[in-house]
Amino acid sequence: MTDRKTHILVTGTSRGIGKAILESFDGADVVAVGHSTTGEAGLLKSDFSDADDVSRLWQTALDQLNGRIDVLINNAGIFDSNPLTESDTDWLESWGRTLQINLTASAQLCRLAVRHMQEREAAGRIINIASRAAYRGDSPDHWHYAASKGGMVAMTKTIARAYASEEILAFAICPGFTMTGMAEDYLESRGGEKLLRDIPLGRVAQPEEIASMAKYCALDAPPSMTGAVLDANGASFVR
Repeated sequence: MTDRKTHILVTGTSRGIGKAILESFDGADVVAVGHSTTGEAGLLKSDFSDADDVSRLWQTALDQLNGRIDVLINNAGIFDSNPLTESDTDWLESWGRTLQINLTASAQLCRLAVRHMQEREAAGRIINIASRAAYRGDSPDHWHYAASKGGMVAMTKTIARAYASEEILAFAICPGFTMTGMAEDYLESRGGEKLLRDIPLGRVAQPEEIASMAKYCALDAPPSMTGAVLDANGASFVR
């Protein structure tokens, strides 16, 4: 997997962690995916709220990578507030949208990646960017976000256990607050200094730190690490 020609699909590259992951690869053939509403030049667009569009994305990426994907990195996600005081309809709609974009779309791509690697009888790697929230939980307005990331971690472990014998490896990375647009807005809304006091390191993570972990899992992590969940939260949550 250290082949410089490794073919990689990365989602959620419009900004923050995904953009840093994209920029970390040098000499690899990478298809980068942004959300359909972002409009950045050079990014393949996909609407992760649409299951059919996610399937089309896989085929498009496969075509652009000459029929071979060795590494899938699922980073696309949303962090929308969903207060309990919303109407039943609005609360359920927000729940469903977050689970679809953060978990189900990633599951679709993981399934397609596993089947593709099996058909090629080739080794491959899947890296899922989850969150500290998978273990620690999140705010009262973000049940759905924590649930989606907890599901992503459980899915990663299941893939690792199921397909290690076929050299299909899976890893999850669980950042805490990271200096991205989503986190900056949240920190500001909740009183940044107070939240920072909960991080022994004294600062939030930088996207480049998470990107270095994703790149390591994609290219260099030993096979025996499959199923590992890597934390990056400044010791704000240890387990």
